[in-house]
Amino acid sequence: MSYYRRNPYGMGRRSGINKGTLIIALIFAGVALIKYFGASEYNEITGETQRISLSVDQEITLGLQSAPQMMQQHGGLHPDQAGQDLVDKVGQRLIQNSVASQTLYKWDFHLLADEKTVNAFALPGGQCFITAALMNRLENEDQLAGVMGHEIGHVVARHGAQRMAKQQLTQGLTGAAVIAAGDYGSHQAAQMIANMVNMKYGRDQELQSDDLGVRFMIKAGYDPTQMIGVMKILKEASGGGSKNPEFFSTHPDPENRVEKIQESIDKYSKRTELQG
Repeated sequence: MSYYRRNPYGMGRRSGINKGTLIIALIFAGVALIKYFGASEYNEITGETQRISLSVDQEITLGLQSAPQMMQQHGGLHPDQAGQDLVDKVGQRLIQNSVASQTLYKWDFHLLADEKTVNAFALPGGQCFITAALMNRLENEDQLAGVMGHEIGHVVARHGAQRMAKQQLTQGLTGAAVIAAGDYGSHQAAQMIANMVNMKYGRDQELQSDDLGVRFMIKAGYDPTQMIGVMKILKEASGGGSKNPEFFSTHPDPENRVEKIQESIDKYSKRTELQG
């Protein structure tokens, strides 16, 4: 007779997955999958069908609600009004001369006081930010247009809404795995898989935003080759010579991005020539 069969405390149950628990786990996973694949919208700007968990109005509300906290994390708005005016001018020029003007987003461009963190980012709904640390490294207005064009690209491509939908899916599947396995070790493994999926998705988003940024720069009359200069600045800011394998980075390697940016420049420049 085995130990588990004669154990009066019923410990033998750990030798297999309870059927009821497995059913609950499958329900959790099924609901997550149905919710994710059932929410599809066509994005006319990118030409893609996307899995989206938010409406445009919800994106705008989320961005406006989150903006004050993001400003606070970076020292608030920069007191240099001339710098803020330049960021506004470049951002609005990009919007007015591109398909971004046809969206319902509430566009705002912010120069943040943070002089240590080299960064720029966008929230869903049209809130775009650049830190003073990055602004001070830029050499001309065209490079600023490259940064802002990239961030506008994130918004119109609805990357924030896509990421939220993807995270909801992976959280649902992770929860199902925890229920099925019944131990924290499996939860960690499932979470690692979820993070890897989301990380790869983020790199694709960055490359797509680079492409859209080039498209918007050309439409607004900026020199798109200056975005390559921005990549060099970002590489220097991240340590220059030290280079991690691209797969383990949340962002594509700058050299890889330069290659893709050049492809976008060639693509959109040819379209402009044909239209001209």
